[in-house]
Amino acid sequence: MSENVVQLHKNPDPPTTDTTPHLTLVPEPPAAPLVPLWVRSGRAIRQVATHERTKGAGRLAVRHTMYVVGGTRIVARRTWDGKTAARYERMLRAAEAAGNYDVAAEWEERGRQFRAARHQRRMDLLRSPVDAAKGVAVGTGMSIGALIALGIALAIANEDITDTLTPLMAVIGLIKLLITIVTVVWGPLVTLGPFVALLALWGVGRHQQAAPNWALPERVRNGDGEPITPSIVVKALRDLGVPALRNAIKEMGDAGASMLGPIRIAGCGVEVDVTLPSGVSTVEVQQRRRKLAENLTRHEHEVFITLPEAARTVRLWVADSGALDEPIGPSPLVTDETMTADYTKGRAPWGQDLRGDAAALSLYQRHLLITGLSNQGKTVALRSLALWLALDKSVQFLMGDLKGVGDWAMFDGVATTLIQGPTDEHVIEVTEMVEGAVAEMNRRIQEPPGTVFPALIVLVDEAQVAFMCPAKDDDKRPYGGSKANSRYFMAVRKIHNQGRAVNVLMWQGTQDPTNDNLPKLVREGAHTRASLALGTESQARMALGDKAVDGGAAPNLLRPGLDQGTLVVASSGIDIPQGQSSITVRTHYVDDDCAKALTERAKALRDGVTTLHAIERGEERDPLADIAAVLGTAPRLLTQDVLKRLAVLNEDAYGDWSFSDLTRVLDGTGAEPYKSDGRRVIAADRLARALANRAEEGDGEGSASASE
Repeated sequence: MSENVVQLHKNPDPPTTDTTPHLTLVPEPPAAPLVPLWVRSGRAIRQVATHERTKGAGRLAVRHTMYVVGGTRIVARRTWDGKTAARYERMLRAAEAAGNYDVAAEWEERGRQFRAARHQRRMDLLRSPVDAAKGVAVGTGMSIGALIALGIALAIANEDITDTLTPLMAVIGLIKLLITIVTVVWGPLVTLGPFVALLALWGVGRHQQAAPNWALPERVRNGDGEPITPSIVVKALRDLGVPALRNAIKEMGDAGASMLGPIRIAGCGVEVDVTLPSGVSTVEVQQRRRKLAENLTRHEHEVFITLPEAARTVRLWVADSGALDEPIGPSPLVTDETMTADYTKGRAPWGQDLRGDAAALSLYQRHLLITGLSNQGKTVALRSLALWLALDKSVQFLMGDLKGVGDWAMFDGVATTLIQGPTDEHVIEVTEMVEGAVAEMNRRIQEPPGTVFPALIVLVDEAQVAFMCPAKDDDKRPYGGSKANSRYFMAVRKIHNQGRAVNVLMWQGTQDPTNDNLPKLVREGAHTRASLALGTESQARMALGDKAVDGGAAPNLLRPGLDQGTLVVASSGIDIPQGQSSITVRTHYVDDDCAKALTERAKALRDGVTTLHAIERGEERDPLADIAAVLGTAPRLLTQDVLKRLAVLNEDAYGDWSFSDLTRVLDGTGAEPYKSDGRRVIAADRLARALANRAEEGDGEGSASASE
């Protein structure tokens, strides 16, 4: 059994581990430096001085003080103008600065008449004391005499002689009473008079906003909701950056007010005509539209500058802030289910102009072109016109949609032909559709004069696809392009030249116009030209023409994506303010569902229309081979005989051919008709060489394709 041993002596070897507790001393942070009292006071004062409430109170005090100062200045100037000829001098200088010398002569004459009248008044004033004294003496004597006579009559009536002076004493008592009243009231009037005068001056200054701009209320400083006033317009023109205009306004005694016509309310904005002074061109103002808008506290799209008939005059239309960003109401086509159309006398409800008035377009015998950038509402704007016209059951439609996404699908059952698709094959079919319209136009022209024909609308949307199509027919004639042998181009040109007279009309919608995808002769052949937002001024000139753009039309300043459906229109079919060459229209948006409902109404008006979705082609003929066949063994043959034999060979293909068709087919082949003994003939040997050359070209193209 083990036992525990207890040590009774101290261990001589102390433990090596230090068990003494250690304390960590953390130094106190240094005391913050003492800030002088004057520094802290300065910071507090600065904080108080820069506080928004302090600024507001300061602006309030300065504003109302300056209202009194400005009101005093305005009243003093009005008084000075009323007493002197300063007003006539200002108007005279303004007319001279503006170059209106006839008006200047008129104001000079008015000033002369004013001075003569003032001189006469002063001369009369020199004689007035004597005349006044005489008048007072005579008046007093007559008054006393009348009162005494009245007293005598009263004394006789009352049988009391003391009544003789009663009327006179009554008047004296009245005068005493008036003096007493004036004595009592005079003290308060003298005390309150200056305050009433200051209040009146303050009211004048407040009405005229006669205070520094920084001291005015924020609503006034920012211009939100404030009406356009003459002073605002003149200041905006003065700060436009045109030195001649700025100097002319400074020289005008009326500070430029004579340049302005009356400011008229026009829809959701105001309109004012500005007659520019001599030496300032209207182009200089038009080119600074953005700066002018900013000077008027508006966005660029809220200011429109047009040129009326008057020389050196610009017409400014300034929208209310934010008004153009609000949508317009629905189309009457949608809201009025009883609406019908009349191609001859009616007008299509298209939208609203900037004044808020309804914008309606006459389509009678007018070719139409609508262009703009992609996705700006071109198809909807064009379709809304077709939807209205479809409600006239006599109108026929031939439609080609070279986008092919179903925007025009609802016209199936309304249009005689409806081709939809973007490929070259669709372009070929659309081209043949337009050429068929040309044949119908020629047939109508041959009818007796005075024959009335129903409208035939040939509508091609995304027409730039047709103009840019590289496909060629068997005779190497291109479908696209703008040359004399380009099939689509020539067909459109023929309708533009003669179609209007027989109610065959060409409507085209195209985007992003250039000289290649919208040839000059085609765009200038349209009677109604409309443009949505475009990228450049050169495109605007292509879309609307030089006259409209020079007159202020600026579709290139519309905002892509924000001004969708807003068109600048140049047409005789829409009411345009006198002196202007174009008008801006915000079109109604008719969505696909509403469009389908409208076409259902159009179908109900018709007995039933079978819509073709492809052009039926007859037997393919080879004109060169057929001409060679009808020549037979003859070395040459008269062109008129060739036409007769071709008609016998195939009436459907050649029955309506003319000399121009024959020349067109042979042009460029080397077998063109030529004169022999004064008559045009076709040579068999030349025709044989043309066929041989074509065969060689075909073999060469086949070999190249095989090698590839």
